[in-house]
Amino acid sequence: MDIAALSTSMSQTSLAQAVGIKVLSLAKEQAVQQGNDFVKMMEQSVTPNLGKTIDIRV
Repeated sequence: MDIAALSTSMSQTSLAQAVGIKVLSLAKEQAVQQGNDFVKMMEQSVTPNLGKTIDIRV
């Protein structure tokens, strides 16, 4: 494999990795925002105690 082809291959791999990291970062930020929005929604609920405990019988 010549140097030019190796350089191109390494550059493409680096770009693909950078894009993947950026997409995962955006997905993480969106998940955090959705979690925060859900918490706010639950805090403003008409019945704020709903869902704090779970009764389970087997």
